[in-house]
Amino acid sequence: MNKIIIKEDVIPRVEELMSLYNDVEWFAYTKDIIGLKNAIENSLKVLTAWDGDKLVGLIRLIGDNQTIIYIQDILILQEYQGQGIGSQLIRIVLDKYRSVRQMVLLTEDTEKTINFYRKNGMVKVSDYNCVAFMK
Repeated sequence: MNKIIIKEDVIPRVEELMSLYNDVEWFAYTKDIIGLKNAIENSLKVLTAWDGDKLVGLIRLIGDNQTIIYIQDILILQEYQGQGIGSQLIRIVLDKYRSVRQMVLLTEDTEKTINFYRKNGMVKVSDYNCVAFMK
């Protein structure tokens, strides 16, 4: 395996996005690939992880770059999970936006995801005596 390279503001081709999102079974995104492409292009920041010419991971942010940043997507190809790529992407984001007051994300309530985000310095909103709502 080659060294993983992180690239900033490189928008992957539609085929690369389809491959990545389908691999992690985020099919709701790939049902509307034009919507996904537009969403990624309109993100505040996109960081991608590459093994040579192969897209292996992505993190994208939305927000105002001052008071709030929302981590919308973070995904790593299944065969590359557990190698620290996701943690590297999170660390880059947390460092780059350390002056932003709120860094928020929603994720599934599983031990695996909770442990991943806690390991990377994030806390559950309930730890702040807050609650999140969505529609």
